[in-house]
Amino acid sequence: MDKNGKITIIDVARKAGVSKGTVDRVVHNRGEVSRKSAEKVRKAIEELQYRPNLYASVLATRKAYMIACLLPAFSKGEYWEKMHEGFLRGGESVANLNVVTRVFLYDQYDPEAFRAAATEMLASDPSGVIMQPLFKNETLELSARLRELGIPYAYVDTKLEDPGYFAHYGMPMYKSGRLCAMMLTERLASEEVRDVVVVRITRDKTRRSDPTMERRSGFSDFFDEHFPECRIHQVFIDPNRPESIPGTLDAFAADHPDMKLVVMFNSRIHLIADWLAAHPVEGRRVIGFDNLEKNLEAVRNDIVSILITEHIEDQTFKAVTALSNYILMHKSIPMRDNYMHMDILTKYNLEYY
Repeated sequence: MDKNGKITIIDVARKAGVSKGTVDRVVHNRGEVSRKSAEKVRKAIEELQYRPNLYASVLATRKAYMIACLLPAFSKGEYWEKMHEGFLRGGESVANLNVVTRVFLYDQYDPEAFRAAATEMLASDPSGVIMQPLFKNETLELSARLRELGIPYAYVDTKLEDPGYFAHYGMPMYKSGRLCAMMLTERLASEEVRDVVVVRITRDKTRRSDPTMERRSGFSDFFDEHFPECRIHQVFIDPNRPESIPGTLDAFAADHPDMKLVVMFNSRIHLIADWLAAHPVEGRRVIGFDNLEKNLEAVRNDIVSILITEHIEDQTFKAVTALSNYILMHKSIPMRDNYMHMDILTKYNLEYY
């Protein structure tokens, strides 16, 4: 026994009357061992109730595993950069277990780019896959192929209802939409909630990508229940043409001059911060999502009222560790859907987050 009273491989070897190396070969199922010796070892293991170090067993196999992540290409300071950071941190935490990580980037506005990245990823022979389902049909095709190949996969951010995903890590999208609606209208009388402006971004030309749909649904359902007379307006801005955003908002404001209740359901509320600052309205409430530095700056400057956020990088970090435990040791997770905390940041508490 070791100093903690735990049965060791040496104890098994002594009881079985064989060498430590023989026990090691039986435990790890490698090398030549006579049938008689193997039976002695197994009997000793059972009688001593020996439990091998699973991590040591994994390392002893010397087999390498690769966890792949399909991720939208990003620029510094964007939402997907935080996802990438979490994935790399997760990779570092399992690197000593013969697990490597690899990222496959694609253009989030182009479903064919997603398909090409998925093809390249499959060709790399991954042991597990992490992805965000921006393009529903293309993601369902990929998930079906992963199930055929017996490759476990996890969703981050949002998820699809398909029969085979191993895990999901992300904010509860529908409830986050309801939370946003509640915070936007808190302590307001019905006559003060007549118009709401939802600022959306233009995405792929084929309109196959709509990652905030479930969040919008929760938001709309809240208004249907509590403020049925309220009109919800939508205006689309183009994140790839930031110079066009002021003109787009000017044109919209010409028809809707009293923009008091404003929301964006993605991580890019900062795209309209300068315009809002240049067009102040008394009593305006603005709510966005995600604690990107540009969004936090807008909160500090009293342009954005509230950010609903989470620890973004924890999604990919937890997905890496969960997949690694499953791939290496067949360890399941307690819950398939793992929802992140919904945190509310204002100028009064963001510095402590």
